[in-house]
Amino acid sequence: MRIHVTELRDGDKLSNDTFNGYGLHVLSKGTELYAREISKLFQHQIEYVDIISRKQVESARTIESGINPKWIPTVQPIYQDTVNGYEQLFLEAMQSGKIIEDDVVHTFQPLVDNFRMERDVVSMLLLLNTKDDYTYQHSVQVGMLSYYLSSWLGYSEKEAVKIGQAGFLHDIGKCQITDGILNKPGKLSDDEFEMIKKHTIYGHQIIKASFGESLAATVALQHHERIDGTGYPNRLKGDDLHPVSKIVAVADVYSAMISSRVYQKKRDLLFVLKELYRMSFTELDAFTTHTFIKHMIPNFIGKQVELVSGETGTIIMTHPSEFFRPLVRIEDRFVDLTVLRNLEVKQVFM
Repeated sequence: MRIHVTELRDGDKLSNDTFNGYGLHVLSKGTELYAREISKLFQHQIEYVDIISRKQVESARTIESGINPKWIPTVQPIYQDTVNGYEQLFLEAMQSGKIIEDDVVHTFQPLVDNFRMERDVVSMLLLLNTKDDYTYQHSVQVGMLSYYLSSWLGYSEKEAVKIGQAGFLHDIGKCQITDGILNKPGKLSDDEFEMIKKHTIYGHQIIKASFGESLAATVALQHHERIDGTGYPNRLKGDDLHPVSKIVAVADVYSAMISSRVYQKKRDLLFVLKELYRMSFTELDAFTTHTFIKHMIPNFIGKQVELVSGETGTIIMTHPSEFFRPLVRIEDRFVDLTVLRNLEVKQVFM
């Protein structure tokens, strides 16, 4: 059954291997087609494909139940173990002013080993994130995101793991902030905010006392510094910031904005990425932030969206430079938001 790619439906199955105009193999016979696969066909400018008769497919298909990806039962205990391990590091730092480097490695490494191949970062963090233990979960998430982002920026695996560990420890200085301020269910006073800002200095001191001046110590001190000099504690700007501090800053802002807290509802993911994009021209490093967005946006492929027109559809393909103007399928037609400038995505349903 030969069909134009614009007429494909989720679950259609290829009856032959598919090649592009240059003879490059794109998809194999038997591949089930969903948003990602259809997007790949568009990218290779393939107009027609051969699929198995839909009646044959429907009779043979079994439907998996459950809303969570199949990997959740496996990785959730590992994620929770890491959160619990961070809590122990936090309490140890609170009591003794030090942490043991081997404990950091042994706590963080299982997460890296099990999440290395899980690239759907958007769904992963949404499904694993809860309102409980915000400080601990946030640190784990920043560690994971710093690991991913450094990999996307071209750092080696060994370097990426070190950067992930630095992200993991970025907020360890908060152990020296009173719980009443740290978990206050409302806006902080000016004096309270000045106290919170000291967690960067405390974190640097704890890590330096534990295993000397190091990358993690520098990141703990600098992760709230901003490119335009508006950050703290030392109002550094531009190239005065360590490159890894710029990485962890992006991960920190993203994780904080997507998380539910006592005083903050979880923000819409599209809003968060647009806000990061805005900040990339003032507070955050542009190249680092754009790399992060470029690698996060494709995770929206296959997700349902609502346009400002009120129409709903599915993201089929994302644009490499116009991050927020994807190709959207609405019923039997395709809407290219890079062409139809009067339309834009209002929200993404995760």
